[in-house]
Amino acid sequence: MTALSRPLRLAEATGVLSLATDLAMGQQLEHGLRTAVLAVRIAQALDLSEDDQVTVFYTGMLHFAGCTAESEIDARFFGDELSARPQMIAVAFGTRLDLVATAARVAHPERARLARAAAVTRSAFGGVAEFRRWAASHCDVARVLGARMGFSEQIQLALRHLWERWDGKGMPGELRGDQIPLAVRIMQVAQDADVAWQHGGTELASRILAGRAGSGLDPAAVSALLGLGEHAYEGLDAPSIWEDALLAEPGPQPVVGEERLDACLSAIADFADLKSMWTVGHSRGVAELAEQSAAQAGLTAADVLLLRRAALVHDIGRVAVPVNVWAKPGPLNRDEREQMRLHAYHSERVLDAAAGLRPLARLAGSHGERCDGSGYHRGSRAGDLPLTAWLLAAADCYQAMREPRAHRRALSPMAAADALCRDADAGRFAPEAVNAVLIAAGQPRRPLRRPAGLSERECEVLGLLARGLATKQVARQLGISPKTCDHHIQSLYGKVGVSTRAGATLFALEHGLVSSD
Repeated sequence: MTALSRPLRLAEATGVLSLATDLAMGQQLEHGLRTAVLAVRIAQALDLSEDDQVTVFYTGMLHFAGCTAESEIDARFFGDELSARPQMIAVAFGTRLDLVATAARVAHPERARLARAAAVTRSAFGGVAEFRRWAASHCDVARVLGARMGFSEQIQLALRHLWERWDGKGMPGELRGDQIPLAVRIMQVAQDADVAWQHGGTELASRILAGRAGSGLDPAAVSALLGLGEHAYEGLDAPSIWEDALLAEPGPQPVVGEERLDACLSAIADFADLKSMWTVGHSRGVAELAEQSAAQAGLTAADVLLLRRAALVHDIGRVAVPVNVWAKPGPLNRDEREQMRLHAYHSERVLDAAAGLRPLARLAGSHGERCDGSGYHRGSRAGDLPLTAWLLAAADCYQAMREPRAHRRALSPMAAADALCRDADAGRFAPEAVNAVLIAAGQPRRPLRRPAGLSERECEVLGLLARGLATKQVARQLGISPKTCDHHIQSLYGKVGVSTRAGATLFALEHGLVSSD
C-alpha cells in the first residue's frame, strides 16, 4: 500500500533533507546538491571506483545533516545563527585568524564591537572543549540519521569525521591527512569550492582552494578540482540543479521501499525537531495523533497513510527560522511572527522538490491554516482544503499545546481540549476534525457550539447543500423526506440571514461546515 504517486529514489529523499540543511545553515538553496555534484566530479577526476563515488555523492548531500543539533549553541554564541553560519562556513577550513576575525564580525552584532571581540577571542582560544562538543554533536547526529536512512557503513564513517582538517587542526582533532576518510576530504574541497564560486566565480574559488591546499584541505583533491577548470562548475549556475544532481548519482540509483521511506521521513522529522529543545519529538507526536484521528474520521487506508507521512515532515520548514524565535519566552514581534508563519511555506517548498513526495507537500504546508482564513501560509478557508488538512491542523495545534514552550508550560489534556474546542466554536477549526482529534487523544467528544443557533441536523443539511447537492439528494443521503429537508433549509436560511443557496454556501465555508462526504 502506498500513498505516493510514483516510486521515490533514495537520492530524492536525501535531496529533500539536503535542501532542509541549506535552510538550516543559511546557505543558498541547493548548496548541498552542488557540493554533491562537485564531489562526484572530483572523484571521477581521481578515477575512484563506483562504490567510492556513491560514498562521495551522499557525503556531499548529507554533510550538514547534523546541523540542527548545535543550533542553540550557535544561537548563544552568534545571536542569529542563520546569518552567522554562512560566513563561518566560508572560513572553516581557512586559518584560525580567519575564524576569529569572522566570528568577531558576525557574533551578536547588536553588542559593542570590543565586547564582541573579547568574547570571541576567549571562546576561540579558551573554549576548545565547547567547539569539540559542537563538532561531535553535528557528526553524531549526521551519522545516526544516515544509519536510520539505511546508508552504508562507509557513508556513516564519513559522517563521523566531517570537521577534521588535513593539517590535523580540525574538530575534534583526532585525524589528519590520509587518516581522514577520502570522501570527507573530497566533500570539504567541493563545499569550499561551491561557497567561493557562488560569491566570486571560478577565479575566487581557485584562489581560495589553492591557498588552503595542504593546510585545511587535501592538496590532491584540490589539484583534481583545479585541473577541471571551468568545467568543474558546468551547469551549476542553472536556476535549479535538482534534476542534474539526480542524474549525477553514481551507481544503481536505488528506489526507496515502503519501510525505508518511513525511516527516511522519520529521520527528516527528527532533524527538524532538533532545531530547538522545545520541539524535540513534536513531529512524531503529531503524526501519531493525526493517524489515529484519520482512522477515527473514517478516512481510507491510503489517506490515513498519506496524512501520517505528511505529519511527520510538516515542520521541516521550521529549520529556516532562527532558533531564538522558537525559544523566545515572550510574545513575538511582527517580524518574528512573519518568520514563524513562513515555516509552513518552506516545508511545502522543500518537499515539493521531489516528485515522489509532492502528494505530501501541499498537505504538510497546510498545517497552519485555519477555516476562517486566519492561518498560514496561504490563508486558506474551510472549503479550500480536504479533511486531511484540517485533521493535520487540529492535531498539530493540540499536540503543541500538550508540550511545553519557551513562553508557557504544557497544557493538561483537558485544557488543551478546551482550547481546541473554543477555536472550533470560533470557526478556526473544522468541528469534525476537532472531534476526531479529541477522541484519538483520549478526550471525550465535545458538543461543539454551532453557529447561528443551527441544530446538528441543520448543520448536516447545510454542509451537503454547500457541496451542490439538490434537496432530494440531501434528503436521500440523510435518510429524511424531501419535505422535512426543505423545512430544515428554510429554517437554516432564516437563522443565518440568507435567502439563497449561494449565501448559505458562503456561511458554511466561513464556519467550516462544508461536508467532506
